[in-house]
Amino acid sequence: MKTVAMLLAGGEGSRLTVLSEQRAKPAVPFAGKFRIIDFTLSNCVHSGIGTVGVLTQYRPHSLNEHIGIGKPWGLDRSRGGVRLLPPYHGRGHQRWFAGTADAIYQNLGFISDHRADSVLILSGDHIYKMDYREMIRAHEERGADLTVAVMEVPIEEAYRFGIMKVDEDGRIVEFAEKPKDQSKGNLASLGIYVFSASVLDRVLRRENENHTDLDFGKHVIPSMLADGSRVISYRFSGYWVDVGTVDSYLNTNLELVGNRAALDLYDEKWPILTQSEERPAVKIGPQGKVTDALVSNGCVVKGLVKNSVLSPGVYVSPGAIIENSVVMNDVWVGPGAHINNMVIDKQVRVGPGCVLGQGDPAVPNEKMPDKLSAGISVIGKGAIIPPGCKIGLNVLVDSEVEESDFNEELVVADGQTVERAK
Repeated sequence: MKTVAMLLAGGEGSRLTVLSEQRAKPAVPFAGKFRIIDFTLSNCVHSGIGTVGVLTQYRPHSLNEHIGIGKPWGLDRSRGGVRLLPPYHGRGHQRWFAGTADAIYQNLGFISDHRADSVLILSGDHIYKMDYREMIRAHEERGADLTVAVMEVPIEEAYRFGIMKVDEDGRIVEFAEKPKDQSKGNLASLGIYVFSASVLDRVLRRENENHTDLDFGKHVIPSMLADGSRVISYRFSGYWVDVGTVDSYLNTNLELVGNRAALDLYDEKWPILTQSEERPAVKIGPQGKVTDALVSNGCVVKGLVKNSVLSPGVYVSPGAIIENSVVMNDVWVGPGAHINNMVIDKQVRVGPGCVLGQGDPAVPNEKMPDKLSAGISVIGKGAIIPPGCKIGLNVLVDSEVEESDFNEELVVADGQTVERAK
């Protein structure tokens, strides 16, 4: 029995604000040296799946460069391996992907070419470790047309997921996509599906005739329940997190710095593989101090770093303090600067004496109150923060802003947004 994995990696990830402005969400750095997509790709490799199609669309350049020919994951193969599958226009009906299932529909030829018996459909923007072989085995043993990985989530977060009800045998009898009604329960779909290849082909071709924005949660699963298909649940009890919001992204990163992190990045039996940057070792200066932190290769720390995650190449000047924050590649932090409760994207320059991330967490962002309201501020890629600048909480600083984009007082109050000059 041959399984082909189809990895959906074209999502915009708008809830991450400027972090996904110039890259697809799966390409966002995570835990210092990794990208979000590394976890799903590593799961495929460790599960013995050697053919992986990565479906890209939104801002794919960073993702394409990161994956390349798949060598870090051992997927640089003449047969199978990893293949980047972007949408394209041609003489037929090719078009931009319009939904998760439409993306798979437009690549049914890839599945057919590899003569797959079953198809594993995955999302590239979740953090977890999972041996897919167990789920595939359960799918085959139960004679399922579709198997959906599920787990219980807090009831107050159920509205973010596809929620289902199952009978005593684990067969799915009802499915509701992101319901507002809490009576639907809290058994959530993880966006991990195993289809029998022939069933997937038949259902997608049928549903494509009725929907131009074909989606698994909205169309495919409800349709299969309606036609009597055998749709089975597979309960997953391991670690799984959706880092699609700024607060979830920061908190999930910071959970890794503790001594009892639920996600083990140091498991030799299930390592997370990635495209590593060749950088020198971490350097700690005479005044440097690091406590409870992940500090990646190429970092130079001459100040204080605590309860934070630093990606490769971060420079922390003498007297600078970074705490409770995620700082991405090649950020320069000037002398005496104080950073707290921040997510800072790549290549940002923080001027000397800046105070970032202190204020009232109850004031939501003026333009994105639904995305920045948890007391975290975000600075976009390549921004230049002028010396002595003070930035509050729930603040959004656009990518590539310059010193001239700040007000004369160099004070950005809680909930405000600094936009790049047109």
